[in-house]
Amino acid sequence: MQFTLAHNPNTAMALAPAAVMLLALLIALAWPRPTTGRVTRLWATVNALSLLALGLTLVGVFLPGTAARSHWLAVTALGGALAVLVQFLGLVIGVFSARYMEGEAGQARFVAALAGVLAAVHTLLMADHWLLLIGAWALVGVALQPLLCFYPDRPFALLAAHKKRLADRLADAWLLAAAGLAWSSVGSGSLAELFQHVDTHGASPTLQASAVLLVLAVVLRLALLPVHGWLIQVMEAPTPVSALLHAGVVNLGGFVLIRFAPLLEHVPLARGLLVAVGLGTAVLAGLVMLTRISIKVRLAWSTVAQMGFLALECGLGLYTLAALHLIGHSLYKAHTFLAASSAVRNTRLQTLQTPRQLRAVSLWLAPLVSVSLVLGLQTAISPGALPWWWALVLGLAWAPLLWLPAPTQAHSGRSLRVAVSGLLMVAGLTGLTLLAHWLPLNLQDSPHHALGAVALAGMAVLYLGLVLLHTRPSALEAWRRRSYAGFYLDEHHTRLTLWLWPTRWAPDKRASHGRPTPPKASTQLSD
Repeated sequence: MQFTLAHNPNTAMALAPAAVMLLALLIALAWPRPTTGRVTRLWATVNALSLLALGLTLVGVFLPGTAARSHWLAVTALGGALAVLVQFLGLVIGVFSARYMEGEAGQARFVAALAGVLAAVHTLLMADHWLLLIGAWALVGVALQPLLCFYPDRPFALLAAHKKRLADRLADAWLLAAAGLAWSSVGSGSLAELFQHVDTHGASPTLQASAVLLVLAVVLRLALLPVHGWLIQVMEAPTPVSALLHAGVVNLGGFVLIRFAPLLEHVPLARGLLVAVGLGTAVLAGLVMLTRISIKVRLAWSTVAQMGFLALECGLGLYTLAALHLIGHSLYKAHTFLAASSAVRNTRLQTLQTPRQLRAVSLWLAPLVSVSLVLGLQTAISPGALPWWWALVLGLAWAPLLWLPAPTQAHSGRSLRVAVSGLLMVAGLTGLTLLAHWLPLNLQDSPHHALGAVALAGMAVLYLGLVLLHTRPSALEAWRRRSYAGFYLDEHHTRLTLWLWPTRWAPDKRASHGRPTPPKASTQLSD
């Protein structure tokens, strides 16, 4: 199996948007000492360059020329779509940040880092060579560090950045090892030649080892359990950083997995590893998310769970669904974080209302209705678009939309309205999922039915946990405490990180009053 390319660009056209964002980075670094007026002009300049980069990306993707093929670059259909998406989100985040960061010190540093991240991400999406992909992915992490540590007096921001730095360096080492094994087997670092070799000769033991190392590196970059803690603690960074991180950085691992699908489909061990880690992350993070109160922390745990689902979909061979999930998650998380203030206000209003009680019978009937609706629509719209087991997984995932509130005198017709709106949402989501498979992403699915049954069992366990949480909350009190603590996985990972690479992150209590001070050396989670 080979994934076709949208076109083969020359280096100048493919990297033009990245070059524009690199220019924005240099302008921000060379900008005169900021004043209010100068910072405003800086934001206007950089946002104008970001708009130019978006325009160049659109031209490069949709209006290709007749340039000769590049050995290092390739604009795939998915890579081009994501490049447009990332540049668009970068522009939106830049415009939002110009107002959000008003009055903050270090805005020029913020602008430079933001431009650097966008340039590196664009380069990664265009990469068709091991070295370019690894280098661009490493530069994404380097450019992101100043954003994660924008407030240097916040210890957990420093700790999160340090944990991510160690995870990135380990991922880089595994990627280099994977590249070395593949290069020695194929005789070239070109990804196109790698996929052609695998399609012709299959995956040798050397290439299978390369695929496993690639998966291990992606697990680190996707912030899957148990190395997820930095993504939760990085909520200390400004809100635009969270939007950028969750919408266009952490999910790059999903793109890499889809990019290497021709190799992964020949390596059952790599796919099994993705399913095991992805399913475990999705189930546990989904349960933890239910116990959290903070809006931003809940969103962070939601991203961890969604990255688990993304890895699960890639391991199951549902690459089209994974690509749609990646795009949808990027748009949703960017909007959610940038509208976090509205979410907080709505949540506070909800706390003033009487907690909603649910009809117990609806908790058990909802999956039956949801699954029936999904299977019926699939038969009518696009038979065979999804394996039967994944249709059941989607039915379980959307079943909570059909939970009905307990009848009350004040809201006698509420159950009917909830039922109708729930059915419409399940039908709409199913229809969009099926119709989206017709998008020209040039992806070819390779479902693994045995692993699909395992995924279905895991989702059934998750749904059962949700039902018990609503029907017998007192019986799960001990579990709720462990769930709130994230099952203590991050504590062990943090101690291991600080043992392997000690750092200064805890604030110095002896510091002078009124000014940020450098943190002291520590290997403890708290004082």
